[in-house]
Order: sequence, then structure tokens, then C-alpha cells
Amino acid sequence: MLKFVIRSLWLFWCWLELSLFTLVLYFLSWLPRFLTGDYYHSLSRCWCRFFIRALGVDLRLHQKNAKPLPEHFILVANHPSALEDFAIPALFNVYPLGKEGVRHWYFIGRISEKADTIFVKRDDPASRHAALDSLIDAVKNGRNVAIFPEGGCKGRRIYSKFQTGAFDISIKTGVPILPVFLHYEAQDTFEWRDPQTLLDKFWHYMTCQNNHANYYVYDAISPEGFTTKEEFAEHVHALYLQWQTRYLE
Repeated sequence: MLKFVIRSLWLFWCWLELSLFTLVLYFLSWLPRFLTGDYYHSLSRCWCRFFIRALGVDLRLHQKNAKPLPEHFILVANHPSALEDFAIPALFNVYPLGKEGVRHWYFIGRISEKADTIFVKRDDPASRHAALDSLIDAVKNGRNVAIFPEGGCKGRRIYSKFQTGAFDISIKTGVPILPVFLHYEAQDTFEWRDPQTLLDKFWHYMTCQNNHANYYVYDAISPEGFTTKEEFAEHVHALYLQWQTRYLE
């Protein structure tokens, strides 16, 4: 009982901090770009860390890489949950690709847009093409981007194939792919299924019995040696199937 009371008080304090921080970022999001500059992106990453803490998730980064991580990369990850939309920016300095619907997530959408999240309508070819151009421009300008090559939340297991967009960008720019494998120990709790809402998932995270989220980062993969984006995507997909066997089976 005492443990429950202490945790409840802690989460209350965390949500109070997060609420105040959210209001500050929301106010700043209405200011002209020349007044916010690049520091808004840094603040948004800090805000993501506050969010993870308020949800009561024990987020752990496991560095499985044998070589130092590059400063410039294209991060790819599997996408079983909604948590990674906040957890990946909390851990990595990236500009993520998000679905268009995130723009309408109350305060979250406004903050994400101001932090230069790149949005795409997955079922709209014109939107996908525009998003690809925006991602290429971001990478050429020295930014790290984050992409979920499964093309959305496809469940707890790796989807049958990866979309080729991230690998196309890597080949065109020469910037390596940084693979991150996501493993939630309480898979039933963290997996996002239709018709669950974002608020449903927040409640699930806060009340789960096992709150461990393990993010495994591996060595970056150079695009050199791959002649097509399809070949590159298949190679990385095969690695994810190996990691799935290691951690989930």
C-alpha cells in the first residue's frame, strides 16, 4: 500500500511538471521562428523525457554497437507502440517522420510541428513524395531523421517487409542507417491495437506491472555496397528478424 501511495504521489508530481512544461512550449510555439531558433527542438526533446517519466515508463538504452555511433545518421526502428513517438526523440537527436494525424493531437501536435517533425499522409502518394523530399533536404542539411520502415504500427512482431524510403534516402545522400530495435517486456500492454486511443495507451503505460522499455542500438550500416533501395531494405529487415528471435522468441 505504501509503495502504491509513493508511486501515485510521484506520478502526480511528474504530471504537474509536464503540464507546466507543456504550457510553456505551447506558448513558445506561437512565436515567430526567429525568436525560437533551434533551441525549441532541444526543448521538445527535453519535453519528451518529461513525458516518458510522467507515464511511469522505465526507458533503457542498450548500446549493442561495437563501433562509435556516427554523428550523422538516419535512424530506423520497429513500431509496435505509440511510446516510441516520444521515446526516440528523448534518446536521440532526431527529426522524426510522423503520420499527418499527429498534427491534431491537441498540444502534442502543435509542439511536434514547431519542433520540425515531418508529417506524411501514408495513403496519399503526393504527400509521401513531398515527405521524401523534405527528409532528403533535412539529411543534406546535416539533420538526423527517424523513420519507421514498417509504415506504421504493425504489431508486436516485425512486419513482413520494410518500406524503402529510409534506404532510398541513405543511398542518395551517403548517410548511414542507424538501426534501433524496440522491445517492450509487457508486450500486451504496450502494443497499440485499433481502436485504442492515445489516452488509452497512456493509462495502460501508467498502470502496467512491467514498465521496462528496452531500446537496443546497433552499429550503423553504410549504404555502400547496396545497388538498390530494395536490396538495402531487405538486408536490414533480415537483421530485425534476427533480433526479434533473440529478444521476443
